[in-house]
Amino acid sequence: MNFKYCPQCGEKLSPKICGDEGEIPYCESCNRPFFPFSYPCVICLCVAEDNSEIALIKQSYVSEHYVNVAGYVKEGETPETTAVREVMEEIGLETVSCKYLGSYYYAKRDNLMLGYVCKVKKGELKLSSEVDSAGWFPLKNAARFLRDGSIAQNLLNDYISTLQ
Repeated sequence: MNFKYCPQCGEKLSPKICGDEGEIPYCESCNRPFFPFSYPCVICLCVAEDNSEIALIKQSYVSEHYVNVAGYVKEGETPETTAVREVMEEIGLETVSCKYLGSYYYAKRDNLMLGYVCKVKKGELKLSSEVDSAGWFPLKNAARFLRDGSIAQNLLNDYISTLQ
């Protein structure tokens, strides 16, 4: 996100040289720069505790393919807290462990996606109203249900590479 007006006082920002960063939108009234940023989100690979299956969801407003559980980091949350919350909200499963795997940039929505492997207690999937359907898929061939080259597929492939 690039600021044109100060989010604190509403004054129009003007470019100002800020060290090695170059020209940055600056508020003369508040005496501070406003650096551009991407919205932080989590993307969660939900893996059954025995490592045999993953849970994938479908959300028609996101994609026609299966995707991973994902969501925005809310104010005051850590990414880990967000991952656990999103897994519970979207598929109703308890997260046993949550481990950061890597970050991915999603240019279409200007999101910094923080990738987590969430080991979950396998059970019945209880879907939120924003999830159309979901299912369990064998870890070894789940990639074929994800869009080729998607962040979800990259996260799965990155996880599988850690197992070898």
